[in-house]
Amino acid sequence: MGRIILIYFFIFTLIPAVNAARDTTLHLVNQKIIPGEYINFYTDNLGNIFLVSKNNQVKKLNQDLDSAGVFNDVRRYGNIYSLDVTNPLKILVYYKDFTTILVLDRFLNVRNTIDLRKFGILQAKAVAQSYDNNYWVFDELDNAIKKIDDYGNVLLQSSDFRILFSEQYTPSSIIDANGLLYLYDEKRGWLVFDYYGTYKQHIDLSNRKDVQISDNQLIARDSLYFYSFNTKSFNEIKLSPDINLSVAIKVQQTLNKIFVLQKDGLSVYTINK
Repeated sequence: MGRIILIYFFIFTLIPAVNAARDTTLHLVNQKIIPGEYINFYTDNLGNIFLVSKNNQVKKLNQDLDSAGVFNDVRRYGNIYSLDVTNPLKILVYYKDFTTILVLDRFLNVRNTIDLRKFGILQAKAVAQSYDNNYWVFDELDNAIKKIDDYGNVLLQSSDFRILFSEQYTPSSIIDANGLLYLYDEKRGWLVFDYYGTYKQHIDLSNRKDVQISDNQLIARDSLYFYSFNTKSFNEIKLSPDINLSVAIKVQQTLNKIFVLQKDGLSVYTINK
């Protein structure tokens, strides 16, 4: 996955190593509001924004906030469950109800359709692009990570989670980063695997939202704070922003901006240094 250089990186390089839960105030300046009733959004590492409307239309804006494409095939597969815009040239649109992945090009034209049901994957909550242009899927019925290709063929499969763990995991996010595979379960925290599906580590950071990874930082939030956990030092920094996170539908940090989705639109913030 291409490196996402988050604004946290610039903040944390100025803050000395601290213990977990130290509170630092983060002052944000609203630069732009994109009005509209959007239910979700995604940003890539080029500064593009992908807005998902209530009727499942996807609108792409470039870094200048000009329209750069629209995906409007809204009736065939029901509601959009998630997007993966890790690769700006290869966008994944996942429809959980139909267990189907659409692969779009950078202009949001459909280039491939993968019906996971045809390959025995009947229930999947989390999908993601892999480092080698294939796809990661967590198969909820088999309780295993699977890597598939463009034709739906299973290239590898992890051990059954029911054998690996005494607790049940139902990850909602898969992130391919730093040569590892990270799965996040909001109730249980992070699970880390290698690219062969071998379990490596559990990181007990639960009840976090909008998880992201930048270098060795696990980035997330709750209704009050932003968090960054360093996987090397095991230190965590907690930032208290001067905006109300409790009313945010979603927050994402990309390049030098923080994006906050609320019911009336998407706000774009920068840091007041």
